[in-house]
Amino acid sequence: MVQEFLRINGGKKLSGTIEINGNKNEALPVLAAVLLTDEDVVIHNVPLIKDILTMIETLKDLGVSVEKIGNKSFKFNAANIKTSVLNYELATKIRGSLLFVGPLIARLNQAILPMPGGDKIGRRRIDTHILGFEALGISAKLIENKEILFEKQNVELKDEIFIFLDEASVTATENILLYAASVEKKIIIYNAACEPHVQNLANLLVKMGAKIDGIGTNKLTIYGNAKLKGTEHTILPDHIEIGSFITLAAVTNSNLTLKNCIPDYLYKINQVFAMFNLHYEINENEIIIPDNQDLYIKNDFGGAVPKIDDGPWPAFPADLTSVTVVLATQAKGTVLIFEKMFEARLFFVDKLIAMGANIVLCDPHRVVVHGPNQLYGTMLTSPDIRAGMSLVIAALAARGESLVYNIQQIDRGYENIDIRLQNIGANIERKNTVV
Repeated sequence: MVQEFLRINGGKKLSGTIEINGNKNEALPVLAAVLLTDEDVVIHNVPLIKDILTMIETLKDLGVSVEKIGNKSFKFNAANIKTSVLNYELATKIRGSLLFVGPLIARLNQAILPMPGGDKIGRRRIDTHILGFEALGISAKLIENKEILFEKQNVELKDEIFIFLDEASVTATENILLYAASVEKKIIIYNAACEPHVQNLANLLVKMGAKIDGIGTNKLTIYGNAKLKGTEHTILPDHIEIGSFITLAAVTNSNLTLKNCIPDYLYKINQVFAMFNLHYEINENEIIIPDNQDLYIKNDFGGAVPKIDDGPWPAFPADLTSVTVVLATQAKGTVLIFEKMFEARLFFVDKLIAMGANIVLCDPHRVVVHGPNQLYGTMLTSPDIRAGMSLVIAALAARGESLVYNIQQIDRGYENIDIRLQNIGANIERKNTVV
């Protein structure tokens, strides 16, 4: 078997421009939404990463017509869906396969889902999805511990349905939104997630004919439409990519310009990066990060060690926790980083410690980082998308050569990462080895 890996020689100053791609976490539910109508749906700014390409292949397998009409633009038509059974091989590769459930029930009254895949960053429950669907008259049954049968029951729904989510789950909010958009009732979702990608999914559903009040808040009121229509939609820039490349510039002492940015979704990210005395200029749709940053961790009032923690929007995104750990290794001072959402996301720090980082893993959710530390190249393995990108950033900041394996995880979330980094001067190449 041939295995790809990245060979990186770090310690080099970078310079240039990076175009920010479309938001992966928006593209996933938006692609699922094309199933809701038998008319054409055109989607622009689609990130061409492995998870999204798997979603597109799943649509084709379901019977959806897919036509690429531009570099990152596609036209979809779901007039002839042929099955409600999701392909086992495709669905088990990605967590996003869950998002097909709501639309398939809307069109075919049922969905059969193999246990979804995705990052192994801790337990990722689906109970919130099931809770919401049950309130809408949909049952969920586990079959032989391998797949789940979701099925619309023959029950009369009330004219007004109230759903309180037991956690502000992004995918559960999206899944319930996708189904509710087709139900001609008043459906209220409380404790809904309100991340930018959830907001723009709701905007898409409005263009398709649903009425949704409260977009951007944790209370959504949906008035569905049984006959949703085709539309055209552009996916937002990925704020996780933005945070990743700002971190890359900071730890490699580089001058980078990021294009295709939307400043409106960066408030908390800016606030956290300011704790490291990290400065950059934000214009209308670009961010300029200068070199020669004086990185240090600003103590809390009275000199206390500061804490950075993640949470549902508008809190600091969990997907930027890993890169923030790398940033902390290059800043003077001490910081506690508290990853509240997933109990295995921080387990990658042993690899940073092997590179020379001064990190204490307190428990599965908390690390204390004391910097700055000179990092040294070594052999690394990417455990998930975000930790993988963090290790690439660390390797670019390190002295000497690093080999990064299991890079298919990184490819799931970052498009052509080696080529994009080469274009700004990074000494990085994709290699093959036989295992």
